[in-house]
Amino acid sequence: MSMTAATHPLAGVRAAIIDLDGTMLDTVPDFHVAINRMREELGLEAITAEQIKNMVGKGSENLIRSVLSLDHDDAAVEQHFAAAMDAYQRHYLAINGHHSTLYPDVAAGLTELKDAGIRLACVTNKPLSFALPLLKLKELDGYFEVIYGGDSFEKKKPDPLPLVKACEYFGLPPHQVVAIGDSSNDAQAARAAGCPVLTVPYGYNHGESIHETDSDGIVETLLHAAQLIDAHNQPNQHQLNQTQPN
Repeated sequence: MSMTAATHPLAGVRAAIIDLDGTMLDTVPDFHVAINRMREELGLEAITAEQIKNMVGKGSENLIRSVLSLDHDDAAVEQHFAAAMDAYQRHYLAINGHHSTLYPDVAAGLTELKDAGIRLACVTNKPLSFALPLLKLKELDGYFEVIYGGDSFEKKKPDPLPLVKACEYFGLPPHQVVAIGDSSNDAQAARAAGCPVLTVPYGYNHGESIHETDSDGIVETLLHAAQLIDAHNQPNQHQLNQTQPN
């Protein structure tokens, strides 16, 4: 069933919450270098970038436990976790952003969103100590009013809490704040928070097809997302202009 512009989930959107890894930046090459340096330090064999790609997205703790579980049972994972996390953080901070690349039309999309008056937040499960220097290095930090990491609150995506907090920061109801991400983490968090959600098809979705994820649309790039949001807001703006006195 087709929706009219007035009832479309994107109608009336005034802000966007944008994910980082797999949505704005391909950071798997950074993870690959840091994790294999950590594994070498722990006397473990190197693993592939493809293996790592399916583990990314649920925060550093989950990532390191997943990596260790390739070689260890649950008890040994916990035994080695602290040393592995320490090594991973040291190696990741040393190369953060040096191997990662922007996806196509990210800067163009962020610029178009801002030019259309859409307020922007970045909400990622990456720790802030990783996310902030990465966004600055890639010259993306200036687009966002607020940046929340996986350690900003007691819960991270797919829990809705970080998205709820971003809506509160904007002072907007969730239905006016669209979440844009690459995985079921983003979609589940958005649905639970009451936000509309758009997904990109190129990121990391735990080895699952993005087409199986419940969202309000798949957008090829952030620029496409900006154009779609603008298209559904234009009729509202036209009606608003019609009601203004001459």
